[in-house]
Amino acid sequence: MTANSGRYEGPSPIATDAGWTVKRLTPPSRLMGANGLRTGADGRIYVAQVAGSQISAIDPDSGRIDTISGRDGPVIAPDDLAFDEDGNIYITEITEGRLTVLAPDGSHHILKGDMPVANPVTYHQGRLIAGECRPDGRVMEIDRSSGEARMILEGVPMPNAFSIGPDGLLYMPIMGTNEIWRVPLEGGEPEVVAGDLGVPDSVKFDSKGYIISTQVASGQVLRIDPQNGSGTLLAQLGPGLDNCTFVGERLFVSSIPGEVTEILGGGKTRPLVERGLQWPTGLAMGADGSLFVADGGFTYLLAPQGQLELLGFLFTPGFPGWVRGVCQGKDGNWIVTTSNGHVARWRTADGESDFLCEGLNNPCGIACRSDGVIHVAEIDGGRLLAVENGETRKLATGLSRPMGVAHDDAGACLVAESAAGRISRVTDSGSETVIDGLGEPQGIAVHQKILYIADCGTKELVAFDLEKGLRTILATDLPLKAPKGMIPNRVGAVGTLSGPMDAFTGLACGADGTIYISGDAEGSVLAVTPTIQAQY
Repeated sequence: MTANSGRYEGPSPIATDAGWTVKRLTPPSRLMGANGLRTGADGRIYVAQVAGSQISAIDPDSGRIDTISGRDGPVIAPDDLAFDEDGNIYITEITEGRLTVLAPDGSHHILKGDMPVANPVTYHQGRLIAGECRPDGRVMEIDRSSGEARMILEGVPMPNAFSIGPDGLLYMPIMGTNEIWRVPLEGGEPEVVAGDLGVPDSVKFDSKGYIISTQVASGQVLRIDPQNGSGTLLAQLGPGLDNCTFVGERLFVSSIPGEVTEILGGGKTRPLVERGLQWPTGLAMGADGSLFVADGGFTYLLAPQGQLELLGFLFTPGFPGWVRGVCQGKDGNWIVTTSNGHVARWRTADGESDFLCEGLNNPCGIACRSDGVIHVAEIDGGRLLAVENGETRKLATGLSRPMGVAHDDAGACLVAESAAGRISRVTDSGSETVIDGLGEPQGIAVHQKILYIADCGTKELVAFDLEKGLRTILATDLPLKAPKGMIPNRVGAVGTLSGPMDAFTGLACGADGTIYISGDAEGSVLAVTPTIQAQY
């Protein structure tokens, strides 16, 4: 799991039933996402983590990671942060639309609570500046005592992590126009400093007064002359870069999937924290044996040999949105649910998505039957829907937070009612309980008449024989949903970028009987493999 202190020393043991083996196909993530970066007075790098809903501090030399605010702490979905001279941390909570202050003694209070998509924040010589990363965002100076705002600029197309330059002007990466702007703190007409970039999402300054900017789409780290806008490539990394900070003269950059990298110069880099999965959710097997792994704003294919390949992310052409559930359609394309309320056919080869239905209330699990009918569970709507030939109809209503979906051998739809602790079978003629007494079932799959269930409440993998009615626990102490004893904060929506970012423990079965599970409590993908003696 993500280390609370010290280097990661290896995974905790996983208990299994005799005849089964559990292994991690991807290592646990040391950071569950990495967004805003800021160097503290203690020399550590403080990391805001939206998906992980926590704040961590990293020693830049040893790599030791300490948790400052945990997933069940007072801060929800932090995106950026800044310090004042007294050690107070000013934190933008992007899904909550607010600016929060975390004091050195651990106390906290909301300074300003009406900031939709609160994102950039910076502090300079007693002045606190914060903004909203939305198409018509506001940039404001915030009174640190009252929370009252003085407007600097309105109608800004998605400003992100900004900084005040040596000239006293506010420099802003503007994602909506692919430019960097500057404006006086008193307000006025902004000036374009640089354009035609790789979608800039942070601006900081080095000791010589040059702009350092990460590019989320291109994965570039640029050094830009603020006088003429000319740029120099410092490093070419992967897509998803989010922010940067200096520790003395040393430059570090973050990547949304939980990576922190030191830029050494001459195009060379050093990983401080390796890239990982930030929040694995839906899983699905492809016809070629590859495993689709949904990781929120990122998606991957996990090859049979165990190598993760980036399939697409939020800035990939045709990307359908914040992906949660996934299955493969009859035509071989991926069918996904998104937190934005869509069911989409994602044609990755063409870089296009087709919405099969829209406006759903937090859709989750999805399964495609052999005849092409798609079944979708709607978490907050409590419905099970059927999508066929451009039409959407209700199969069941009043379900208790339905999440996982699968089909039995007869083609009937099985749905996991996570809040009721049961799996129901739903047909056009009605529904019946298949198995109950579970903790919090989420991902489900059927293979050779055996129903497999990821039970997040008990952190177990359960097998249920659909013919004999026998229940077997195959593995316990699995890293599902959250560490034991923790009730994680629910992460909400990010403006129009995503809807509620509910956790979902996905499950899929391979043709050889291997069961794949999202280890979402630690950011891994698990494989549970039967031996020759196994009964299922």
